[in-house]
Amino acid sequence: MNEPTPNTRQSPAQARPEALRLLPWTGEGGKPCYLSTPENSDGGYVARVADRIEAEQLGAAADLLDEAREMLAARSWTGGELHLLAIQLTESLTYVHRIAESRGARLGAAPTLGLDPGPDPDPDPTTAPPRQPALDA
Repeated sequence: MNEPTPNTRQSPAQARPEALRLLPWTGEGGKPCYLSTPENSDGGYVARVADRIEAEQLGAAADLLDEAREMLAARSWTGGELHLLAIQLTESLTYVHRIAESRGARLGAAPTLGLDPGPDPDPDPTTAPPRQPALDA
């Protein structure tokens, strides 16, 4: 088997897409977690837990999209509400991106572009980085 050159970045899922599944949670230090399963296996208990978590994350993303559409259509938001919405949308998009990468790898889709989705979002908006002041035009 050819080893990747030092300039080639290859994730474990790209190296063995038929055997590794990117899970919808991270390990210590925010590192990705993978589940190794036999090629023609349903993955067992951990895979079913991951499936349930992914379904919950996708459902929450759909609900958040509805809420965002309603809030933006009303055109009566405060800066704080808009900031919180941006935090929640970023968190949701991070989860949806992870699910898409996991499923794409299992389908044998083209390799990812090597984009780093960043760290997992902080679910507590009170610990989010301070908001930048708006620029006046």
